[in-house]
Amino acid sequence: MAFDTVEFRKALGNFATGVTVVTTRDKAGIPHGLTANSFSSVSLDPPLVLFCIDKRSNCLPAFEEGDAFAINVLSDKQQDISNRFAFAEERWDGVKTTTLQTGVPILAGCLANLDCSMHARFDAGDHIIVVGKVEQLLLGTEGNPLLYFKGKYRGVEIE
Repeated sequence: MAFDTVEFRKALGNFATGVTVVTTRDKAGIPHGLTANSFSSVSLDPPLVLFCIDKRSNCLPAFEEGDAFAINVLSDKQQDISNRFAFAEERWDGVKTTTLQTGVPILAGCLANLDCSMHARFDAGDHIIVVGKVEQLLLGTEGNPLLYFKGKYRGVEIE
């Protein structure tokens, strides 16, 4: 390679991404979740989405054994939720949730929530690509998206 991983990461940081929290339950019913900005739509018919999870994530086993997950699209007022699911040990303390069709935790106050059944998993370097079929969705609160750009949270004003 003519570049190192620091340069590669810096180049990728120039692409603004939305911020999500992806949630699931393990076989024992314990909720798990992580902050992810590697989220994308895949297909409208059938309705498919994907996210990528680091193979070193302590949540990986729950996403490998689970048959469902939810994508929770965060608003610019939910930076604390993003930080909690990225760093905190007690991620679920005081977090309001509900469930939809698949039974995985759906976070309250998001711009949108996508309740997904597992469609496929693919090995991809140091990550796993997880593809889900959207079974149910909620269009949540009005507001602006939480963005991540050049290693920092950003916002955008929508008129």
